Amino acid sequence: MFPPASRWPAEDLIAVGGDLAPETLVAAYCRGIFPMNVSGIEVLGWWSPNPRGVLPLDGLRVTRSMRQSAKRFEVRVDTCFSEVIRGCADPSRDDGWIDAAFIDAYTTLHRLGWAHSIEVFDRDGQLAGGLYGVRVHGLFAGESMFHRQRDASKVALMALVDLMRESGMQLLDVQWATAHMRSLGVIELTREEYLARLARAVM
Repeated sequence: MFPPASRWPAEDLIAVGGDLAPETLVAAYCRGIFPMNVSGIEVLGWWSPNPRGVLPLDGLRVTRSMRQSAKRFEVRVDTCFSEVIRGCADPSRDDGWIDAAFIDAYTTLHRLGWAHSIEVFDRDGQLAGGLYGVRVHGLFAGESMFHRQRDASKVALMALVDLMRESGMQLLDVQWATAHMRSLGVIELTREEYLARLARAVM
């Protein structure tokens, strides 16, 4: 059971413990919460960043080089989820946090139809990058993305935005607005603003 939002602390970390069962994860996303281990103490944490990073579907900044890169790749959806999440979990990446428990949990979510991957392949049929996240009605909660070739993760993000717009989805959550994500058009919302938009998106 998650505490109601009125009892959440002002900090990003709102609870610890629990499990990664599918019903727990879906309930969390519907409430604006996502899991990530707490750095340094190896305990499962539940987070609601304040402020929250969101990419408006009409706000993605697509440069000329990104459009040129997109021509070199083929985009697919949900054809190799396991490869994408393992690419995101590569331990050689800086600040890697996705461990075997998360891989198992989100692979199960994928089998159940909640978690999805956008995959970018080069002309030789090699996986060049991608992203994965969780969809609940009009929400897509982006979890992580990776690239093995330049711009491949950006091409995956472009494809995700297009797919969301085509299907009438409303909210693309990216958790925290890093400098890199801001350069792509990500904005910040207060927790209250985010939860209000979330409520409309998951109706």
